[in-house]
Amino acid sequence: MNERDSEIMLQLLEQQGYLLCADLDSADAVIVNTCSIRGKAEQKAYSFIGSLRRLKKKKPHLIIAVAGCVAQQEGAKMKARMPHVDIIVGPQAIYQLPDFFRQAADATAVIATSQHKDFTIPPFLPDIGHGLPHKRFVTIMQGCNNYCTYCIVPYTRGREVSRRPEDILAEVRHLVDGGVREITLLGQNVNSYGNDHPAGGQTSFPELLRQVAAVPGLVRLRFTTSNPKDLSPALMACFQDLDNLCHHFHLPVQSGSNAVLKKMNRKYTVESYMDKVRGLRRACADISLTTDIIVGFPGETEADFLATMDLLEEVRYDSAFSFKYSSRPPAASCNLAETVSEEEKAQRLALFQKRQNEISLERHQEYVGTTLPVMIEGESKTGQGQWSGRSSHNLIVNFHSPRTYRPGELENVTITEGCLHSLRAELSQGDK
Repeated sequence: MNERDSEIMLQLLEQQGYLLCADLDSADAVIVNTCSIRGKAEQKAYSFIGSLRRLKKKKPHLIIAVAGCVAQQEGAKMKARMPHVDIIVGPQAIYQLPDFFRQAADATAVIATSQHKDFTIPPFLPDIGHGLPHKRFVTIMQGCNNYCTYCIVPYTRGREVSRRPEDILAEVRHLVDGGVREITLLGQNVNSYGNDHPAGGQTSFPELLRQVAAVPGLVRLRFTTSNPKDLSPALMACFQDLDNLCHHFHLPVQSGSNAVLKKMNRKYTVESYMDKVRGLRRACADISLTTDIIVGFPGETEADFLATMDLLEEVRYDSAFSFKYSSRPPAASCNLAETVSEEEKAQRLALFQKRQNEISLERHQEYVGTTLPVMIEGESKTGQGQWSGRSSHNLIVNFHSPRTYRPGELENVTITEGCLHSLRAELSQGDK
C-alpha cells in the first residue's frame, strides 16, 4: 500500500515540475513514506528522518515531508521532536501534497493528519512510466473497521473507504492498455470491499473481482489482504471460475488458539478458519496459502503457542510472515499485561520459523516434475542466460534460457528442484 501511495505522491509532484533524483544530496525535496505497523519500522523511520537534519542545515530551502502511518500517528508530536520537517501528511491527505509543497516553499509548516468521515478516494490514473512495466498495484479501499486489539491501522488509515468500482475499472483498463499484464488489488481487508457503499448500489468484492478479471488483456489478477471472518463462498468460487485469478491466497490467521484469537478480537475461530481453508482447496486444489502469525501476544500460554504449531501442521502453509508481538499504542492490547518475556517470544518465534521453513521446503519440492507457466520478471543477477519469474502461486522460479525476454512474458518451465525460497526449472520440451 505504501508503494502505491509513493507512486501517487511522485506523480502529483512531477505534475508540479519536480523530477525524481538519484541521491539525497541533489534533492530539493525529500518525502519519507512511513509504516508504523511494527515498532521497528517506526524506529527506522525516525532514525532516517533525524539524519536529514544535516542536509537541511546545508540546504535550508530543502523541503522535508513525512507521509504515511507514522506521520498520521505522531502529527504535532513529530514536529516538536523533528522541527526540521516541513510537512507531516497522513494517508488520507496525500492527494493534497502539491498544495502543501507550495505552502512549505513559503516557509509555512503543514500538519495534515485530520481524518474525515466523508473522505473519498479520488479518481486517479497512474503514470504508466512509473513502476514495473508488467505489473502494478491498484488500491480498491483504504482503512479498516475491525479494530483487532494489536493493530493501529484503524487509527492511522481510518475507517474503511471503498473506491467507486467504475474508478477502479478505469484505472485497470488504463494500466492494461499501457502494457501492464498483472494487477494486484489492494486493501486492508478486501473481503469487506463495498460494505461502506449505500445499500442497493453496493458492489461486493467477488463481483468486483469478476469485473476486473473480464478486462481484455489482463493476464494475471491477484489481491491482498483478507480477513478470514469475511471470506465468502462467492469469493472461493472465483478461484474455480476465473482463469486469470492467480492460485495464491494470503489469509492471515495470527494464532492457532481460540483464546488468543478472542483476545485479538479477530471474530473467527480456528474451526471456522479451517472450514474456509478446506473450501479454498476444494475450489482450487493447487492453491498456495500464506499467512501472518504473531507469537507472544499478552496472555499466550505454552498451550496456546502449541495450538499455533498444530495449526501450522494442519494447514501446511507455503510460507508465513511471523513476528514477535510488540505493543503499538493506541491499540487496545497495550492495556493488557505483558505475560510473555522477550526471551520466550524469541524462542517461540524461532521454533515456529524453523518448522515453517521445513514445511516450505517440503511444499516447494512437491512441484518437482510439474510444468508451470511463469511470468518473467527479469534476468537473474548472475546473468549468463539465467532468468527469473513468478508462478501463479507467487513462487519465484529461476531457469536458464538462450533467448531474451521482456518482463511480463509467459514461459512454460518444468520444475527440477524445490528450494526454501524459490523453485529451479528448465524450459519445457516444446519450448527448448
